[in-house]
Amino acid sequence: MKILTAILTATAICSTACTMRDPQLPTVPGRPASIGYIGDTADVTTPVKGGVALIGGGGNVNGAFQWMIDRSGGGDVVVLTASGNGGYNHDIDSLGKVNSVETLNITTRELANNDTVANIIRNAEMLFIAGGDQSRYMNQWRGTKVNAAINYLLQEKKAPVGGTSAGCAILSGLYYSGEGGSAVSDSVLANPYDPLVTLYNNDFLHAPFLSQVISDQHYVKRGRAGRHVTFMSRIVKDHGIFPRGIAPDEKTAVCIDETGMAKVFGVSKAYFILSDSLKKPELCEPGQSLEWNHNGEALKVYEIQASDTGNGSFQVADFDPAKANGGTWYWWWVEKGQLKKKAI
Repeated sequence: MKILTAILTATAICSTACTMRDPQLPTVPGRPASIGYIGDTADVTTPVKGGVALIGGGGNVNGAFQWMIDRSGGGDVVVLTASGNGGYNHDIDSLGKVNSVETLNITTRELANNDTVANIIRNAEMLFIAGGDQSRYMNQWRGTKVNAAINYLLQEKKAPVGGTSAGCAILSGLYYSGEGGSAVSDSVLANPYDPLVTLYNNDFLHAPFLSQVISDQHYVKRGRAGRHVTFMSRIVKDHGIFPRGIAPDEKTAVCIDETGMAKVFGVSKAYFILSDSLKKPELCEPGQSLEWNHNGEALKVYEIQASDTGNGSFQVADFDPAKANGGTWYWWWVEKGQLKKKAI
């Protein structure tokens, strides 16, 4: 990251560096949107390795943060939020050696088009997108310089990027916006065209290997498998794409390395869902219960139990079932608006 505004005196810089350790600071001089800064104010450049961490919300996954920190080479970490969530600075700083951690609260399109804000992101060696409301991220960041800066990290600089809950939702190329309210499994299974089913196709973030993926979060805790499958049915019907699904539960993370291989960190489970171009939903129409059956074999699903150090493996690069390891296969299907499951 660049040194704070050049007009600050050496004394002022020292004073600022000392006081910036409080993540609740309302501003950092010369850095729009900053709500907290820990560490060295001078930019460093460290060797990075690409990777994406999809975190299911409900609490931190320390193993996922440590995985990203290792890939950052100990450089500068930036946290993005649109809801004033400044609590990650100390959490991340305590889990590994990094040059700095800064949180940016980007709440308007004006801030999202600010050159200084975008450059802070571009200079990061690790980026983390906090939870909140993904429709804010979509409405305030999509098509802006911040949007371009995040994609620069993902595609060109190949720095590790992670997100939790809402931050996880926007990292997949196919994503659910949550605008208007949160879709509930039972309601959308009964009507896949419920107004709360708002889906978008690769118009925001472009993470490696995730262009044909839709993620969902808080998965087991909030019973979201039904709505996730409904989202996938709508993508088939409306876009002609047979999507794949990735879904970490709370306090659980899917960490995907630069080759596309995923491991699962945390305490609960994560799911990898494969649709089949020969198995379209039998009925996906407004006001009618979803039917995606195919004799109980509509969707093939791999479940991996997480661990602190990362368990199992799944090749997200091609979703090849033969490369899955450490988990359990299931068939999922929807019959008259009811999601059903059986082990293979």
